[in-house]
Amino acid sequence: MSATDLPGDRPFVLLATRAEDGPADEEYALFLRYTGLPPHRLRRVRLEREAMPALDLDEVSGVLVGGSPFNASDPLERKSAVQRRVEAEMAQLVAEVVARDAPFLGACYGVGTLGTHIAAPIDGTYAEPISVVEVALTPKGRADPLAEGLPDSFAAFVGHKEAISDLPASAVLLASSATCPVQMFRVGRNVYATQFHPELDVDGIVTRIHAYAGYGYFAPDELDLTLAAVRRAPVTAPSRMLRTFVERYAR
Repeated sequence: MSATDLPGDRPFVLLATRAEDGPADEEYALFLRYTGLPPHRLRRVRLEREAMPALDLDEVSGVLVGGSPFNASDPLERKSAVQRRVEAEMAQLVAEVVARDAPFLGACYGVGTLGTHIAAPIDGTYAEPISVVEVALTPKGRADPLAEGLPDSFAAFVGHKEAISDLPASAVLLASSATCPVQMFRVGRNVYATQFHPELDVDGIVTRIHAYAGYGYFAPDELDLTLAAVRRAPVTAPSRMLRTFVERYAR
């Protein structure tokens, strides 16, 4: 199905929080590429620059959330005023999304936002360095519509300082890895979060490695090792999930 074949005309919304223009623009371009959406059907909101606009969930096809330098588990005193505002706005939106079971897919930062809403413990227990890991679908993951076309196990890009350490019973575990037990989960029928990045390709993650070299994801002398780590295996499967999300929910 091509972009012109998608039903309806209601846009999807990408909620972004990257302050640096290079990684922010590349993230948007990657979501456009792998969803197959034209720009007029993927509205980007840069929450680090502007307040959350009024979003009528009846007037959009679905909500996507990109990655973020923000960590939900950071102590309050370490959070900037922008981060606190974004978290409050995201909390309000996610509460409405879950209550209405509206289409939602949060990549990486989606775990922090959706996980916080369902009172999941989020901490550094299962942090993963920037790398490629093997992600395995659970039996419920293999049966989930969003995993259509995915192999039972696939390589994916990760890089995060926090993760869910124990998924509450209110959520359905869809995928795990050896180093992070909650790689993907669902709440209700239509609300999803992934710890891995389905939107990334190797060029995109290399951009982020350089942009966030001083953010504590790796030591100053580990740049070359980190670049090698993301090239150790081809990553092709996860992006299919974005196209499936769009095909399923476009209206």
